[in-house]
Amino acid sequence: MQKPTFMKNAISWHKDSHMIEKLHLIGEEPLSIRIQGKAYSVIMRTPGEEIEHAAGFCLAEGIADSPDDIESISFCNDANTNVVAVMLKKSRRDIISSIMDRRGFISQTSCGICGKELAEDLFQKIQPVASKTCINKTKAMECLEALSSKQPLRQQTRAAHAAAVYNPDFTLISIAEDVGRHNALDKAIGKLFLKNRLSEISFLILSSRISYELVQKAARARIPVIISISRPTSLAVELAMKLHIGLACFAPNNGLYIFDSHHRFE
Repeated sequence: MQKPTFMKNAISWHKDSHMIEKLHLIGEEPLSIRIQGKAYSVIMRTPGEEIEHAAGFCLAEGIADSPDDIESISFCNDANTNVVAVMLKKSRRDIISSIMDRRGFISQTSCGICGKELAEDLFQKIQPVASKTCINKTKAMECLEALSSKQPLRQQTRAAHAAAVYNPDFTLISIAEDVGRHNALDKAIGKLFLKNRLSEISFLILSSRISYELVQKAARARIPVIISISRPTSLAVELAMKLHIGLACFAPNNGLYIFDSHHRFE
């Protein structure tokens, strides 16, 4: 199994001195996800939790709506954790044949696509989140402030993103770190998806900004609230409003900026 961090020598320079130091650097390796024996996507990610990562990715992409859609999910061989093979049940293959034919190797939920028409396109494919969830702002702020203390990989490397998922009692039920913010969210969601526990989710906290593709992933998992360190993009706000997802991020003087049209905060 590959390590999530590596030790490397670096020159530590200061105005009056320099020395060699060993630093923890975050690992980054390609993960190939194969669907029905064919390559679907190659993702650069931090090694670890590959099966959960692939499961969360399949949910976000619309390849699977339920763990029951997946016949098997495993490494192509025990020695290679950089390739995960997903086999779907025939009933699901028939439903998503157009997705597989149309998208090929292009991920629907990774970086690189933008444009105002995208929000309308995604809104047509993903139903708004129907949950009546309403989050206490003070407790949400406490969870946001505590995120860094729950990131051992970041503390070692200063380079890891995190996604943390909470239930209505403000209990942490899933967390993942990765060099990529999309990967961290796929891993955190994938852990719950494989156990049929998505219905327990009340809100999500991210170490990164909120971008449209992270809103899309959250909507696929039916997450009603996203809270982040950095501000959301304008397209993320537009899509979140359409999908009935409340957004919030840090504001000066220990506050929150809230983007919410469906009373997700109290």
